[in-house]
Amino acid sequence: MDLISVIVPCFNEQEALPYFYEEINKVSQKMNNSSFEFLFVDDGSKDRTLSILKELAQKDERVKYISFSRNFGKEAAIYAGFENCKGDYAVMMDADLQDPPSLLPEMLRWIKEEGYDSVATRRGDREGEPPIRSFFAKLFYKIINKISDADIVDGARDYRLMSRQMVDTILSMGEYNRFSKGIFGWIGFKTKWIEFKNVERVAGQTKWSFWKLFKYSLEGITAFSVAPLQIASLFGVFFSFVAFVMIVVIIIKTLVFGDPVGGWPSMACIVMMIGGIQLLSIGVLGQYLAKAYMESKHRPLYIARETNTKK
Repeated sequence: MDLISVIVPCFNEQEALPYFYEEINKVSQKMNNSSFEFLFVDDGSKDRTLSILKELAQKDERVKYISFSRNFGKEAAIYAGFENCKGDYAVMMDADLQDPPSLLPEMLRWIKEEGYDSVATRRGDREGEPPIRSFFAKLFYKIINKISDADIVDGARDYRLMSRQMVDTILSMGEYNRFSKGIFGWIGFKTKWIEFKNVERVAGQTKWSFWKLFKYSLEGITAFSVAPLQIASLFGVFFSFVAFVMIVVIIIKTLVFGDPVGGWPSMACIVMMIGGIQLLSIGVLGQYLAKAYMESKHRPLYIARETNTKK
């Protein structure tokens, strides 16, 4: 039997976990030709998430859990799941049932019968999502696909079934600053996309605010593209050219036409604008420098405080 590892990052999911376990258990019972392990990664939850996982592990030996010493973020939880799973195939999904477990048999069929390395999912619509959030999400996908080598599909979910080879390839990319959606697209492999209708959370509240999503998008852009640095350089070339042209214009107006040089208000505006561009460019440079600084520390992506997994 093929072993399928179901990796579930969890952060304060005490309301959703019982519903998720019930649903994934039903799906696993229907897939008679596969065995399962359910690997839950508790990302420093403050509620009863860990207690519920321990209760599930007592009644079902397939349930494994890793509990972090603090909240390290979803990217660290994803990596921990990949690093500790034992399956021939690994599937990652959220505990809120926005990733329908019922798609799993179809996803496995595409890999085993059609020769795909992974089967990924995307939302066919953004029903129920605030319009402003949908607008910026679509804009992000357009931008990152134009300025990077990562192939990220609009509406892509983290819900994805992968072969062991693909999982091992992801683990070989041991970078500290991780953006999984970009990594999945960058490494390639033959991927089948499945579209499904957007569904609401089964319970609990989303942990992703607009600000967190904005910071996450910046992480993705700086992780897979140097375009911001190139734009900063182009700003420098452009304003140097404009300054040279204006100097020539002022000299001609003063010497030929006798016009006096303009006063301080226009000069102050120019200085403030150029100063703002300089600070923006320094900030962009700082983002990349900060990433290099964090990578050089070689800190672990996560620290496990408690687990029932055995490597």
